[in-house]
Amino acid sequence: MATWFITGGSRGLGLEIARAAVNGGDNVVVAARDPRKLPDELRRHGRVLGVALDVTRSEDITAAVETAVEGFGTIDVLVNNAGRGLLGALEEITDAEARSLFDLNVFGLINVTRAVLPGMRAAGGGKVVNIGSRSGFEGEPGVSMYSASKFAVAGISEALAVELEPFGIQSMVVEPGVFRTDFLDASSLSTAAERIPAYDGTPAHATLDWVDTANHTQLGDPVKGAALIYEVTCRGKLPGHLPLGRDAIERRLVKIRSLQDDLAAWQDKSAATACDDAA
Repeated sequence: MATWFITGGSRGLGLEIARAAVNGGDNVVVAARDPRKLPDELRRHGRVLGVALDVTRSEDITAAVETAVEGFGTIDVLVNNAGRGLLGALEEITDAEARSLFDLNVFGLINVTRAVLPGMRAAGGGKVVNIGSRSGFEGEPGVSMYSASKFAVAGISEALAVELEPFGIQSMVVEPGVFRTDFLDASSLSTAAERIPAYDGTPAHATLDWVDTANHTQLGDPVKGAALIYEVTCRGKLPGHLPLGRDAIERRLVKIRSLQDDLAAWQDKSAATACDDAA
């Protein structure tokens, strides 16, 4: 029986991961801004512990991790799921809007991970599952800052996989496509306060228009997605990246082909930039 600690676990993909872990027989710590919003079947479950956590508040993180360890002894799997989106062309997004996004999506993840790792190192093992995004593998118009935050999550996950290997701890980034959650609702997604008319009719604002029609009609099933995350996490060896959903796979293949084309066009000249005396 493993103990899972899931941030942003009261709704969406985080909630479904919590349900999958409980159904799999594990203990689950569901960390959320308001754990009272947990569905009754989890809030009243003997193997579920709801804790209050705003990942942008260091005092919340310390208290939540301590409560989890007091309740279940260890944290075996950390799922960094808390996050939100931000729409707008880069030119439209203010410094304050970008910093607020990174405080949640990146620094929140960093600080929760820092708080959990000492216990995993002491135990000689553990798994860190970071929820990234399809937009964290391929930058997309209209979500440049969100993409940047999720690219950061992917880079952190890759580095952690190597840094933590000596301690028996694994790291994986999950990169979902569009799933039918409330992520496109105003509760999870904000839009830049300024809208520059020059971007109307361009790809950046096409994304804003797409959101209005795509909400709650997305391709991915969060229950099935969470089930796969749970299955993969329970296996012995984590993959470095787990693309989640048909669209995530399709866009990944497009990006890989683009990278291969870029490499082929300039590979020889790039290699030739070495110093003349280099071996």
